[in-house]
Amino acid sequence: MSIIVENLGKTYSIPVKKPGIKGTLSHFFNRTYRQVEAVKDISFTIEPGEIVGFLGANGAGKTTTLKMLTGLIHPSEGKVRIAGYIPFRRQPQFLQKTSLVMGQKQQLLWDLPTLDSLRINGAVYKIPDKIFKQRLQELSQMLSIEEKLTQPVRKLSLGERMKAELLAALLHYPQVLFLDEPTLGLDVNAQAAIRKFLLDYNQRYQATILLTSHYMADITALCKRVLLIHQGQLIYDGDLDKIFAKFTPYRQVNVELADSISTDQLASYGNIETVDGQVVRFLVERENLITMITHILDTLEVIDLNITDPPIEEVIGHLFQTSSI
Repeated sequence: MSIIVENLGKTYSIPVKKPGIKGTLSHFFNRTYRQVEAVKDISFTIEPGEIVGFLGANGAGKTTTLKMLTGLIHPSEGKVRIAGYIPFRRQPQFLQKTSLVMGQKQQLLWDLPTLDSLRINGAVYKIPDKIFKQRLQELSQMLSIEEKLTQPVRKLSLGERMKAELLAALLHYPQVLFLDEPTLGLDVNAQAAIRKFLLDYNQRYQATILLTSHYMADITALCKRVLLIHQGQLIYDGDLDKIFAKFTPYRQVNVELADSISTDQLASYGNIETVDGQVVRFLVERENLITMITHILDTLEVIDLNITDPPIEEVIGHLFQTSSI
């Protein structure tokens, strides 16, 4: 089930009010507005079975885009086709094929056992009882949450509740899945469990997944391709690995020395990022890497040395700051 987006845009009219009583009266009788472009001329295509990361700073337009793709809001311009359907028409066939999971929102009823909420969802989607039980068993086993289904939602931990939310969203086996911060606030173990489940679900059902997350570990674990959005505009669409090759002109060289050396002496070896006792981290331009490593090994007593790329968080942050590709 593919996702096709052509020149998508969303503009909001925001009322402008001046302070004071005079401003209030003027706002009441002669209201003025300013136009805010939340999303500007975005185009991309996601093929069936792909998992694509959708990245951007807060306020960049990610959630607005997801809401247009799921039909929650009407675009101001452009075209969207999800599995062949126009989302804002909210046709039953479209709703049967898609699902939206938002880490900041919940659909489960707080005081009811999770199983009761799941039964309600099954009824909404008109899932026959036999099929409902089969899907419930399969998905709950994949999520390792079988023993928690009879507990009230308020008794579940945050990680268990997120698993239950995913279970509720996937009971109808959607082929297109939109995930907005699905691991928000979870601990490391819960995040890893959610990632494993999403990968298993994608491989088992060839589901198309568009994922937003502020946890870069989610993106690196699940997505080979990423879309970067900045101030409502798409600034990158391509392989995650290529971002490193294009936008990191340096490598990190981490060196553990046998003896401590002054910062002044170390400065002659290259650009120092950090010094922690006998452990030094240099930033080295890629074209000078071999020369610099050779110089270090020839002139210093080295216990350990390793070379890494900068953290992906730094690379993505730099792209958002420069807002250009």
